[in-house]
Amino acid sequence: MSEVAGSVSATRRLLRRLRDIMAGSGTAQERLERIVRVVASEMVAEVCSVYILRAGEVLELFATEGLRPEAVHRTRLRVGEGLVGVIAATARPLALADAQAHPNFAYRPETGEEVYHSLMGVPILRGNRVLGVLVVQNRTLRHYAEDEVEVLQTIAMIVAELAASGNLVNPLEMAQSQGGGMLPARIAGVRLNAGLAIGLAVLHEPRVTIRQVVAEDTDAELGRLRNAVSAMREAIDELVEASREYGAGEHHDVIETYRMFAADRGWVMRIADAIRSGLTAEAAVQKVADDTRTRMMQISDPYLRERLFDLEDLANRLQQHLAGRPLSAAWAELPPEFILVARTMGPAELLDYARRRIMGLVLEEGSPTAHVAIVARAFDIPVVGRVDDATRRIEAGDIVIVDGDHANVLIRPSADIQQSIAAAVEARSRRRAYYETLRSTPAVSRDGIAIKLMLNAGLLLDLAQLATTGAEGIGLFRTEFPLMVRDTFPDVDDLTEYYRRVFDQAEQRPVIFRTLDIGGDKVLPYLPHAPEDNPAMGWRAIRIGLDRPAMLRQQLRALIRAARGQTLYVKFPMVAEVAELERARALVGMELAQAARERRKLPEAVKIGVMLEVPALLWQLPELCERIDFLSVGTNDLLQFLFACDRGNPRLADRYDPLSAPMLALFREIIAHARAAGTALSMCGDMAGNPLEAMVLIALGFRTLSMAATAIGPVKTMIRTLDAGAVADYLGEIGARPDHSLRPKLEAYARDHEIAL
Repeated sequence: MSEVAGSVSATRRLLRRLRDIMAGSGTAQERLERIVRVVASEMVAEVCSVYILRAGEVLELFATEGLRPEAVHRTRLRVGEGLVGVIAATARPLALADAQAHPNFAYRPETGEEVYHSLMGVPILRGNRVLGVLVVQNRTLRHYAEDEVEVLQTIAMIVAELAASGNLVNPLEMAQSQGGGMLPARIAGVRLNAGLAIGLAVLHEPRVTIRQVVAEDTDAELGRLRNAVSAMREAIDELVEASREYGAGEHHDVIETYRMFAADRGWVMRIADAIRSGLTAEAAVQKVADDTRTRMMQISDPYLRERLFDLEDLANRLQQHLAGRPLSAAWAELPPEFILVARTMGPAELLDYARRRIMGLVLEEGSPTAHVAIVARAFDIPVVGRVDDATRRIEAGDIVIVDGDHANVLIRPSADIQQSIAAAVEARSRRRAYYETLRSTPAVSRDGIAIKLMLNAGLLLDLAQLATTGAEGIGLFRTEFPLMVRDTFPDVDDLTEYYRRVFDQAEQRPVIFRTLDIGGDKVLPYLPHAPEDNPAMGWRAIRIGLDRPAMLRQQLRALIRAARGQTLYVKFPMVAEVAELERARALVGMELAQAARERRKLPEAVKIGVMLEVPALLWQLPELCERIDFLSVGTNDLLQFLFACDRGNPRLADRYDPLSAPMLALFREIIAHARAAGTALSMCGDMAGNPLEAMVLIALGFRTLSMAATAIGPVKTMIRTLDAGAVADYLGEIGARPDHSLRPKLEAYARDHEIAL
C-alpha cells in the first residue's frame, strides 16, 4: 500500500511541476524544452524527447534532453518509420528493454542515440488524433513497468495542449498540405444504410476541449465526477424511456445495452483512480477513454471493436456533463433539414436527433454491425461510414449529399448536381408513395404468372414492413443478427420469447428461419474464433452448428417451442454435402422427440430446407431434393464461390455478373431438379431484389422471390409490366452466348418492351 501511495504522490508532484511550466512564461518551444528536462529527471531517464507531427506525415524532433541538441528540428521520421513512427502509426505505446534489436529500429547518426538501449514511447493524442510522440530512453536494458507507461501517457496529455495550441506548428501548414479547400469533392465510404439525402451539414462535435489537465483539489474533482455520473445516468434513463415511443425492436434493445455500459462500476472506478493520480475529472475521463481505445484497437473482432464507439460515446457524454454544456448539436438550433457529420457516434447520440429533421448521416468510422447503424435503419436514415477525414473536410453549413445506395458522399456539389439529386430524392418519394398504393395488389405478370414476394429480415423492427409492403411472408429470417448485439449467447427461454415475438408480428404469415450463419464476417463476441485466411470459406454457418451441436440444438429447441401449433420452417445455411443435412435433420428430430416427452405443444408441421450457396450441392441435387421440403438459392455466396471471386474485394466488385451464361445455365439446372422432385424453390439472394435480375429469374422459372423491404415495390411494379413467356423466349435466343454479361442486351430488351425497371 505504501508503494502505491508513494507512486501516486510522485506522479502528483511531477504533474504539479508540469502544470507550473504550462502556466509560466516563455514561448511554446521554450516550455516544451523545460518539460523534457523535468520528465527526464523525474522518470530517471537519460533521454526525453518530443516529436511533433508536421505536414506530409512527418515527425520532427522538437525538443530533447539527452540527445544531441543539433538534432532538434533536423531529425525527421515518416509515420511508420522507426520506432517513433510505429508509435505514431499505431497510436499505441511501446516499451522495449532492447530497442535496437527491434526490426523497426531506425538509427539517426545526428542524434547520438546509439548508446541508449531501452526505449519507452507513447503517442501524443488529442481527440484520438496523433499529434506527435513522447519518448524516454535509458542506457541500460531497462524493463519499463506498466505504471511507468501510464505516467508517460498522462504527461503526453499535457504535451498535447502545446501541440494543439498552434504555437509549435502553424495550423495553416497542415491545412494546406491536406488540401480540399472549398472545392466540390466526392468521398467513397461503406454503406451502413441505403438511401439518398441532401441537406446542410451539421457537425456533431460532442467533444469537450480540456482546458486543465492537472487537478488543484483531488477531493473536489472526485465530487464533480460523482455528480456528473449521476446526471449522465439519469439522462440515459430518460433516453431509454423515450426509445419506447418508437415501439419494441432491436433499437430499443440497443439502448438498454447502452445503459448497462453506463452502469459499469469498473469504468467509473478507473476514472476515479486517474483523478487520484492528480488529473482533473475531464482529463481522467479522457485518459481512461484513450487507454480503452488503445487496448480495443488491438482486437480484430469487428463486433467488439464496434462496442468501442459506445464506450467513447459514454466518455463524451460524461465530459459534457462535467463541463455543464449541451451534449451535442442536437440541442442547438438546427436547419429544418440537415446531414449530420461525425467521427463516430453511439446509438444514444443518434436518438438525440431522432425528433429532428435529420436526413442523412456521415461517419468517419462505423460498420453495418454498429449499434448506431441498427438505430439508423429503424428510422430509415441513409448512412455512409468510413468516410476518411469527414469532420475535417466538411464544414458546418456545407451542402452535402449522402448516397447510401452507392456508399458515396458529395461535398459542396455544383448547382446542377444539387438540382439533379433534389429531383432524384423527390422522385424517390413519389415512387415510394406509388409503391404503397400497390400494397394489396397481387404480383401477377401480364401473361398471368403469379409471383410470391417475401421479405428478408433480421430484426424485429423489420417485421413491421410486412404490412407496409404487402409481402406474403418472411422468406429469410437471419437469426444471427439479434445475437450479435448481445454479450452472451441467450438461453433457451430468451430465444423462445424472441421467436414467439417474430411469429406474433408475422400474424400467421410464413416465416422461414435460417439457423445461425455466423463466422466469416459475422463473429459472435462470446464465441472463440481464430483468424482465418479465407473466412468466407472457413468455419462458419452449419459447420459451426455441427461442431457445436449444443448451440444449434438450443436454437432448434427454442424454435420448436415458439412455433407451437404453427408451421415451422427451418433452413440450414452453407450446406456443402447431403451428409451435413442428414446430421442437421437428426438434431431436429432429437429436439422434436424431447419436446414430445416434455408434453409441449408441438408445431403443426416442420418443414426443412437448405440454402444452396455451395456449388458442390449442384451435383447432389436429386439426393438433396428427396430429403428437403424447400430449397432457397443464396446468390451472394454462390456467385463468389462459382467464380472464385471475393465479393468483399472492391477490385472484383463488378468483374463477374450474375446475368452471364454460366449463372443462367446453373439456374436452369436448379429449377429443373426442383420441378422434377416437386420441391418448393425460392431465391433470397441480392438478385431477387433487383428488378432487371428478378425479370430474368421469373423468366427462367422462379416463382418465389425474397428481398429487402425497399425492393418489394420496384420488383412488383416490374412484374406487372412483364410478359414472362416472351422474356423466356428471348433468353433462349441469347442464353448460350459467350459474352461476359448479358445485362446490356436484357436492359435494351426491357426498354424496348416497356418493362418498368
